[in-house]
Amino acid sequence: MDNDFNPQNSGGNNSGGSGFPPENYLVWAILSTIFCCLPLGVVSIIKSTEVNSKWQRGDYDGAMRSSADAKKFAMWGAIAAGIGVVLYVLFIVILGLGAALSN
Repeated sequence: MDNDFNPQNSGGNNSGGSGFPPENYLVWAILSTIFCCLPLGVVSIIKSTEVNSKWQRGDYDGAMRSSADAKKFAMWGAIAAGIGVVLYVLFIVILGLGAALSN
Protein backbone atom coordinates (compact mmCIF):
# COMPACT_ATOMS: atom_id res chain seq x y z
CA MET A 1 0.00 0.00 0.00
CA ASP A 2 1.63 3.19 -1.19
CA ASN A 3 0.71 6.35 0.72
CA ASP A 4 2.68 8.80 -1.44
CA PHE A 5 0.90 11.80 -2.86
CA ASN A 6 -0.11 11.35 -6.48
CA PRO A 7 -1.01 14.69 -8.10
CA GLN A 8 -2.82 12.93 -10.96
CA ASN A 9 -5.65 11.74 -8.69
CA SER A 10 -5.75 14.72 -6.38
CA GLY A 11 -8.50 16.44 -8.35
CA GLY A 12 -6.98 19.78 -7.44
CA ASN A 13 -7.75 18.99 -3.83
CA ASN A 14 -4.34 18.51 -2.27
CA SER A 15 -4.64 19.98 1.21
CA GLY A 16 -2.49 17.69 3.31
CA GLY A 17 -2.27 15.10 0.55
CA SER A 18 1.39 14.27 0.93
CA GLY A 19 2.55 11.76 3.49
CA PHE A 20 0.37 9.49 5.51
CA PRO A 21 -3.40 9.55 5.98
CA PRO A 22 -4.78 11.27 9.07
CA GLU A 23 -5.43 9.32 12.25
CA ASN A 24 -8.61 7.26 11.90
CA TYR A 25 -9.35 6.88 15.67
CA LEU A 26 -10.68 3.36 15.12
CA VAL A 27 -9.46 2.10 18.50
CA TRP A 28 -11.16 5.00 20.30
CA ALA A 29 -14.32 4.41 18.27
CA ILE A 30 -14.43 0.74 19.24
CA LEU A 31 -13.75 1.49 22.91
CA SER A 32 -16.41 4.19 22.88
CA THR A 33 -18.89 1.74 21.39
CA ILE A 34 -18.15 -1.03 23.89
CA PHE A 35 -17.78 0.96 27.09
CA CYS A 36 -19.62 4.20 26.53
CA CYS A 37 -22.41 5.12 24.18
CA LEU A 38 -23.42 2.61 21.51
CA PRO A 39 -25.11 4.94 18.96
CA LEU A 40 -22.32 7.53 18.95
CA GLY A 41 -19.69 4.80 18.95
CA VAL A 42 -21.19 3.15 15.88
CA VAL A 43 -21.16 6.46 14.00
CA SER A 44 -17.55 6.94 15.08
CA ILE A 45 -16.62 3.48 13.75
CA ILE A 46 -18.27 4.25 10.41
CA LYS A 47 -16.44 7.57 10.12
CA SER A 48 -13.11 6.04 11.13
CA THR A 49 -13.35 3.32 8.47
CA GLU A 50 -13.93 5.99 5.80
CA VAL A 51 -10.59 7.73 6.45
CA ASN A 52 -8.18 5.38 4.65
CA SER A 53 -10.48 4.66 1.71
CA LYS A 54 -11.06 8.36 1.07
CA TRP A 55 -7.33 9.02 1.35
CA GLN A 56 -6.53 6.30 -1.19
CA ARG A 57 -9.14 7.69 -3.61
CA GLY A 58 -7.49 11.10 -3.39
CA ASP A 59 -10.26 12.73 -1.35
CA TYR A 60 -7.87 14.27 1.17
CA ASP A 61 -10.32 16.83 2.54
CA GLY A 62 -12.93 14.10 2.95
CA ALA A 63 -10.42 11.95 4.82
CA MET A 64 -9.61 14.85 7.13
CA ARG A 65 -13.32 15.49 7.76
CA SER A 66 -13.99 11.80 8.47
CA SER A 67 -11.03 11.73 10.85
CA ALA A 68 -12.31 14.78 12.72
CA ASP A 69 -15.84 13.34 12.81
CA ALA A 70 -14.61 9.99 14.13
CA LYS A 71 -12.74 11.76 16.92
CA LYS A 72 -15.71 14.01 17.67
CA PHE A 73 -18.25 11.17 17.92
CA ALA A 74 -15.94 8.98 20.04
CA MET A 75 -15.34 11.92 22.37
CA TRP A 76 -19.04 12.74 22.66
CA GLY A 77 -19.78 9.07 23.34
CA ALA A 78 -17.29 9.07 26.20
CA ILE A 79 -18.67 12.35 27.54
CA ALA A 80 -22.24 11.00 27.39
CA ALA A 81 -21.15 7.90 29.30
CA GLY A 82 -19.42 10.04 31.93
CA ILE A 83 -22.53 12.14 32.39
CA GLY A 84 -24.62 8.97 32.64
CA VAL A 85 -22.36 7.55 35.35
CA VAL A 86 -22.47 10.79 37.35
CA LEU A 87 -26.27 10.93 37.10
CA TYR A 88 -26.53 7.27 38.13
CA VAL A 89 -24.32 7.81 41.20
CA LEU A 90 -26.35 10.90 42.18
CA PHE A 91 -29.55 8.91 41.80
CA ILE A 92 -28.24 6.11 44.04
CA VAL A 93 -27.02 8.61 46.66
CA ILE A 94 -30.35 10.43 46.67
CA LEU A 95 -32.23 7.13 47.00
CA GLY A 96 -29.93 6.08 49.85
CA LEU A 97 -30.41 9.38 51.65
CA GLY A 98 -34.16 9.19 51.14
CA ALA A 99 -34.27 5.69 52.57
CA ALA A 100 -32.06 6.64 55.53
CA LEU A 101 -34.14 9.70 56.35
CA SER A 102 -37.46 7.90 56.10
CA ASN A 103 -36.55 5.45 58.88
